[in-house]
Order: sequence, then structure tokens, then C-alpha cells
Amino acid sequence: MPQPHRPTRPARPPQPQRARRGGGPARRRGDRPRWGVRLAAGLAVAVLGSGAIGHAVMTGLDTGIERVDPFKDMKNRPQAGHGLNFLLVGTDGRDKITRQDRREYRLGGAPCHCTDTVMLVHLSANRQRASVVSLPRDSYAELPAHRDESSGKQHGPHAVKLNAAYAEGGPQLTVRTVENLTRVKIDHYLEVDFSSFMKTVDAMGGVEICTAKALHDKNTGLDLLPGTHRLSGGQALQYVRSRHVDGAADLGRMQRQQRFVAALVKQATGGGVLLNPVKFKEVSSTLLGSVRADRGFGSEQMLALGQAMRDFTPASSEFASVPIGNPSYPVKGIGSTVKWDEPKAAKLFEALRQDRPLAAPSAPGPVRGQAQGQAQGQAQGQSGLRAQQQPAVRVDVPPQQIRVQVENGTRIDGLGGRVDTALRATGFDTTRAPVGGASRNVKRTVIAYDPRWDRSARTVSTALPGSELRAVAGQGRTVLVIAGADYRKVVPVRPEDPYQGQFGVVTGDQVICGK
Repeated sequence: MPQPHRPTRPARPPQPQRARRGGGPARRRGDRPRWGVRLAAGLAVAVLGSGAIGHAVMTGLDTGIERVDPFKDMKNRPQAGHGLNFLLVGTDGRDKITRQDRREYRLGGAPCHCTDTVMLVHLSANRQRASVVSLPRDSYAELPAHRDESSGKQHGPHAVKLNAAYAEGGPQLTVRTVENLTRVKIDHYLEVDFSSFMKTVDAMGGVEICTAKALHDKNTGLDLLPGTHRLSGGQALQYVRSRHVDGAADLGRMQRQQRFVAALVKQATGGGVLLNPVKFKEVSSTLLGSVRADRGFGSEQMLALGQAMRDFTPASSEFASVPIGNPSYPVKGIGSTVKWDEPKAAKLFEALRQDRPLAAPSAPGPVRGQAQGQAQGQAQGQSGLRAQQQPAVRVDVPPQQIRVQVENGTRIDGLGGRVDTALRATGFDTTRAPVGGASRNVKRTVIAYDPRWDRSARTVSTALPGSELRAVAGQGRTVLVIAGADYRKVVPVRPEDPYQGQFGVVTGDQVICGK
């Protein structure tokens, strides 16, 4: 279906500093590195790093991808929902890492050939939000009947820790197990290791992070003074692995990982990668040369997603972990496992299937996202500022999920532009290209919409008090606003929060530098 114009947006490159490199005694064998952040990093670079570059730059990059077939002969899979779901797994293999890097970044110890991290990343249908859900590696899981990948032995259903699914049945059993646990259908599979993470960060020229206090961890060698730093691949690995810098242990490490991913997204979408074809190809080649992916994921998919997501910002990303019911659930023959809070987990994964944001909006005020882009703030004018200062009215559909085209139905010069700006300031995904309407005598503002998107139309109507709703069959997902002479203002709106903050979700703009 036809869509309105999508003008490109300017980007802002960061201004970082270099980080200190520290030393320390070798990591203890039991201090296993956890590196979920590098998986999200790989996805961010691969998917977000594709926009506005062009097919020519992408040519030949598929040849470096090692292919797997995680969906072969799978039956009774969950129904597809809305949006796109990636399963990102990280193995603890380290054969490609040099001895020098192993010593410098404390990467000793023997790998278990299992998944150290499993993450679900959901990209919204409008490609303007990414929800990253961490699945604890020790989660209690029940494997379906399968043949052991290493021994060839046939196994019946049995209980394990989630990370054992890969050891017993590789990518396919991992996908089957996660789909059984979450009832979320996986569209693409990506697998990354230590080396991929370090090389990709280095190819990007490092990633900027900031810290309000000194961070020292003798087990990983992390040594950062307060301030802003640009981390190399090895230093970034130290940063996301460290768990002995404060008393928060794994919670503190998770928060640092979230901060790192948000910073990575900011850099990938801020112009340093996207608008530099040479840098983009270098980063993409590095990543794709070491990633394992399903046969349906390649440069064409990356390019299409990147072009659709060129408005993606740190505020568009949200991070959550599965709600835990019992962190030490004993299982005979396995030991202590992490048991999910099943009712809350079910709501979390239902939200992914329904393409709903997990993060509760701040109250009162507009929804986080495009409406809060600092670069757009001054250009939005006083009408946008007034809209953001008003209390927000709760609605069913988040405004950032609604595409809006504005027409000026009057002879008032500039009215279409003012309405477009005010709607965008409140969070709506406007075209930024208002046009003149067929009629110039519209007295009451009209909202024309396809009946299939009636909930979206009601959200727009709430933001434009007194407007008239008009159903137009076959119009498509874009809502048309015909500004009338009665237009006075846009009322800020924000969605209901059916989850009441129970998932502990944070958005990227809450953890990035300066926040």
C-alpha cells in the first residue's frame, strides 16, 4: 500500500575520549564471563547499520555468513505475531582469540560449548522500537524429544537449564526450547562469540560510555576513571563482563550492559556508521565474517530493515529480563535453576506477540521516542513545547506506532505544517511533508482512516479534540488528518500501561551517557 514521503534525518556524531587500560590478576576459573550485550550489539550493527547506504555497498557481504538451519522440520510452532523476532545466542567459544588478548582481557578457562546468553529481540512492525528480553542461562526448561547432536543418542523430553539446549541439540533445539517456553515464534537466528564482539566494536572505532564513579575489577582488568571514555573491543568486553566493581554483582553488570547497548545504538544510528559507506562495509564485513545465521537472514534483509529504521534512537530501545518466581529452584540431577514467574512471564511474551511496548511511559508527559528527539526540539517550535507541557491523556495505541499524513483543508497559510509539528511533538510518526487538501473550506478537522486501523484512529482523535472520524475502506495503515479551521492544539497522549511496571523495563535513553 502506498506510503507518504519519508525524508531523511540528519545525524549527530559523538565526541568521545579514550579509555584507560588496566591490569590485574588472572580471572578465576569459576568467574564465567557473561556477554549478552555483544549479541544485542551484533544485531544493532547488522540491522541498524544498513540504512541509507545502498545495495552496492552490501554486495558480496552474504558470502561471509556461516549458515545454520535452526528451523528444519520444525512442527507445531507458535502463531506468528506482529513485528519481527530474533533469537540471539552467544556461545563461550574462544578459539579465534589470540593468546595475547586472552591474557590482557582475562579470558582464560575452558569453554562449555553451550550458550552463555540467550536473548529475544523484538522489532516492532513499524521498525521504530526494539524490545530486548534477556532469558537467564540457568532458566528451568523442559527439552522436547530430540537426538543429541554430539553423541547421536535419542533423548525423550527432560528437564535442563536453558543453556544446555545448545549443547545437546545445537541451534535447532535451542529455537524449539525457547519457542516452547515463550510461545513467541522466532523469525531469525543469530549466533555470536567473543571474537565477533571484540572485532565489531573495534571496526566501529570503539564505543563511547560514561561513568559517574571509578570502575575497577581485578578479575576482568577493567580500570576506568570517572568520566567519558571510548572503549576498544577488548575494553568493552571487560566493561560488560565485570561483576566485582560494586556490591550489585549481576544486577550492576546488567545495568552496564544496558548502558553499553544504548551507546552502541546511538553511535550506529548517529552517523558514524550509517552515513559512512567505508565504515559501514568494514563493520558489516567484520560482523558477518564471524556470525552464524539462518538461511533467510542476509544483506537484503539487513538493508531493508535498516532503511525502515533510520529514525531509530536510543529512546526506541527497551530492555527487560524475564520475571523470576524462584531464583534457586532445585531440580534433581541438575541442581539450582531459575524458575520464571509464569503469570508475569506470560504477560511479557504476550506483549511481544501483540507488538506492545514493554516500558511504562513516564507520567505525566508524552511517550518516549521520536517526540523527545533533542535535535528536533528547537525546530518543533512553541506549539510543540506547549504540547509537551500538558498532562497526557491515556489512549489504547501508542502514538509512535501511528503513521500520520497531514493535509491543510483551509486557506490558512502554514496550518498543515503547524499540525504536523504538534502531532510529531506528541509522539506521532508524521510524514513531515504536509500537503494542501482537495478542499480549502474544511471547518471541522477530519481524521480519515482504514477501518482495520480504527484503534489508531481513535488515538489520533483523542489528540485532536472535536475532530470528526471518517472511515475510508482500503486507505491502509496511514491515518490522514485534514486540518480544519477549528484546529486549536494537539493534546498529548500516552498509552495505558497494562503491566504496571512489573517487568523492570528501562529504555535506552534512560541508561545512555548523560542520563
